[in-house]
Amino acid sequence: METAPEPVAEKDHRLTLPEVIDGLVADGILPEDEAGRFKQERRYFKGETHPLVVVADQKWKSLQPPHRSLDLDFLSRWLAGRVGMEHFHIDPLKINFSAVTEVMSNAYATRFRILPVEVRAHEVVIATCEPYQRGWEAELKPILRKEIRRVIANPEDIARYQVEFYNLAKSVKKAMARGDVASTGVSNFEQLVELGKGRNLDANDQHVVRIVDWLWQYAFEQRASDIHIEPRRDLGIVRFRIDGVLHQVYQIPTPVLNAMTSRIKVLGRMDVVERRRPQDGRIKTLAPDGQEIELRLSTLPTAFGEKVVMRIFDPDVLVRDFADLGFGDEDLRRWREMTGRPNGIVLVTGPTGSGKTTTLYTTLKQLATPEVNVCTLEDPIEMVEPAFNQVQVVADIGVGFAEGIRALMRQDPDIIMVGEIRDLETADMAIQAALTGHLVLSTLHTNDAPSAITRLLDLGVPPYLLQATVLGVMAQRLVRTLCPHCKKEGGLRTEDAEAWDLMVAPWKATKPARLYHPVGCLECRMTGYQGRVGLYEILTMTPEFKKLVVPDAEIARLRDQGIREGMKPLRVSGALKVAAGLTTIEEVLKVAPPV
Repeated sequence: METAPEPVAEKDHRLTLPEVIDGLVADGILPEDEAGRFKQERRYFKGETHPLVVVADQKWKSLQPPHRSLDLDFLSRWLAGRVGMEHFHIDPLKINFSAVTEVMSNAYATRFRILPVEVRAHEVVIATCEPYQRGWEAELKPILRKEIRRVIANPEDIARYQVEFYNLAKSVKKAMARGDVASTGVSNFEQLVELGKGRNLDANDQHVVRIVDWLWQYAFEQRASDIHIEPRRDLGIVRFRIDGVLHQVYQIPTPVLNAMTSRIKVLGRMDVVERRRPQDGRIKTLAPDGQEIELRLSTLPTAFGEKVVMRIFDPDVLVRDFADLGFGDEDLRRWREMTGRPNGIVLVTGPTGSGKTTTLYTTLKQLATPEVNVCTLEDPIEMVEPAFNQVQVVADIGVGFAEGIRALMRQDPDIIMVGEIRDLETADMAIQAALTGHLVLSTLHTNDAPSAITRLLDLGVPPYLLQATVLGVMAQRLVRTLCPHCKKEGGLRTEDAEAWDLMVAPWKATKPARLYHPVGCLECRMTGYQGRVGLYEILTMTPEFKKLVVPDAEIARLRDQGIREGMKPLRVSGALKVAAGLTTIEEVLKVAPPV
């Protein structure tokens, strides 16, 4: 919005509601009659609520095309343009909490409705929602001995993050004050011993509890799928995986990180004292909206202490349908045909994090009618579902996948889900279950669907047993989907055309005339992507295909036969998603193997 900057008032004052209303009218955003009626309602002109918040609550729409809603984001950007200042969106993932909270006290920030958001060598960036209030700038500059750059931000964001940033920094400081600052944990192979230092932090210390609670709540809000707590030589790092990409969130002093790790292990019913071997656990907690969320925990001893990874399982996964997962009509028909059989083996392949578990849970949820007995054998149990009989593999006491299948066979099952086929013994038991009239679903780690057949042959499974039991194989990957709020349609560039040919060769698929490209907005945190969708390659075991399943089967011949019988390779499945405007060529080429 191109408008001439309004001169700053001579006297410092807070932004007033009449200034905002008159400015919107002057810029042709709000009609005069609407503004006049609003000014007559004096109740809006009382109280401490920020004027932009008051205007946003009216749910007005701009007179100017495309007639956007006058929400706080729009109004904040409008105000920044009107007073000639830069607009700043506060993204907590990109802010160093420790550094910005050292700039000023919480009380000072609250008093002037300001918040430090970036600290550089010669400059401090401070967000404000009061462009005409500048007295604090003259006070701070000589104290900080740095230049101050003011930016306009959403008033509600400033108020919220004032509380969150300062409370978190306060909890870390108080936790440090109560603990041993120099102690880096007994697991650090460069242990520094200083005599006369105090005790380690208590996992149940109220400040540590508050930090862990904040971490989880923050991860839920940011749609994180995994939380990584990683010890380093001098400090700890917290990272979130969002839509498959890791983002650094915070740096935490090592003693506080050790206490956080202990707190998480206590809640996950893990051995807090044992730090030399990996451990697994799980926690059920509540999101801010009251929804139950499960976290799967894994610890790993590293050079500088225990690394903790928490995988977040959204219960909504169990109620998603196949369209939400990215299945096309033909994919869904082939998949349902395989999983609708009364007996046999159906395999899902792909690397870790490709969505195999989600696909299997969604399938089992739809198969688990009151007339059938569904049993799962998992390591560990990913999500607890009352409709299944779920069994945890415990290798320490001799309950592995093979032993578990053997036990389940005596439980009168109809459908068995085996977490993973890792060895010949497990494969043999799965085949025996299929031969005796059970439907078995399981996973393998292979690059594509035909490779699953050769992998089982390599394990030592006789070809005739594969021909008799395997119903089909589905390989899958996850790609990020373009943000629907900001994706931009553009022509097919030369590099796009070359990448398209690389992706679908030798299929000779018709190039789309136009493609969508990522842009970035507040909804997607300026990444251009929001959420993920699956790519699927479904191979069915037809009579002709079974003839090629021999001891020295060639993967190329298996793949060619599968394609002749309707199997779409992963890259071709991705090309269809690109042509539909769901993702980009770069995303598909990044995850899907060559055809």
